Amino acid sequence: MSKRALLLINRRAGRGARALAQAVESLHDLDFDLVTAPIKNAEQIAARIQHYGPQLDLVIVGGGDGTLNAAVDSLVQYQLPLGILPLGTANDLARTLSIPTSTPEACRMIAAGHTKRIDLGWVNGKHFFNVASLGLSVQITESLSRGTKRRWGALAYALKAFQLFGQTRAFHAEIRSQGVAVPVKTIQIAIGNGRYYGGGMAVTDDAAIDDQRLDLYSLELQHWWQVFPLLWRLPRGQQRLLPWVRVLHSHEIEIVTPKSCRINTDGELTVSTPARFRVMPHALTVYVPRPGLA
Repeated sequence: MSKRALLLINRRAGRGARALAQAVESLHDLDFDLVTAPIKNAEQIAARIQHYGPQLDLVIVGGGDGTLNAAVDSLVQYQLPLGILPLGTANDLARTLSIPTSTPEACRMIAAGHTKRIDLGWVNGKHFFNVASLGLSVQITESLSRGTKRRWGALAYALKAFQLFGQTRAFHAEIRSQGVAVPVKTIQIAIGNGRYYGGGMAVTDDAAIDDQRLDLYSLELQHWWQVFPLLWRLPRGQQRLLPWVRVLHSHEIEIVTPKSCRINTDGELTVSTPARFRVMPHALTVYVPRPGLA
């Protein structure tokens, strides 16, 4: 029996406009009963899922991490499995799950039917897949244009981070977890659920999206030269080796700041401090390659 799938393609994502016809053709050939709802922006995604949700077997989302972030709360609400067509700039969730970047290959992977349950992060009522952060990453999100991301791809995040490092002012925060409160002065706090973020950087070198924990790091630089070893360690998830980087692993974390700070979840500005973070174990089903085929 064919599965009834809602296909949502963000035409503003990196390869979204070109991928729609290709995805429709591939999925029809694979015998999906397809509901096609092209969208002009990620804000339309939740409404589409809520409209069709009770009629569906799964939802297939084509876009980047921001597009997927817009879908996640509704997917949890209706407990619908997620198929991913990586069409964005960074595609960090697809990288974490080893999902092929070719649209026809990703469609065939979904049709093969192999799934896994993954954890989700949660902050102030908003679910996220990869990372939630405040500080430098918010400035990067605010300053990166769509044109820059299309021109430079995932490298755009690293270039913008390097440009902003010298301009970023440290802020005060209190990190609370497991009954301990630690005051910090930092340029960025990141709390990861998955493995990759920011175009392929690792949250920590042993992070996994089903390890039922959150991984926090806080960049507490005091001298300009500390940027250079950080630029070497951060992409590899080895920031814990630097004495000016605080790391923490926990199921629940609270961040309090003197003034409200915006929080970036999967590349989108969604909530603000004070913030409570939790890991939601095995909260969502996602289609992934069969073991040994990734």
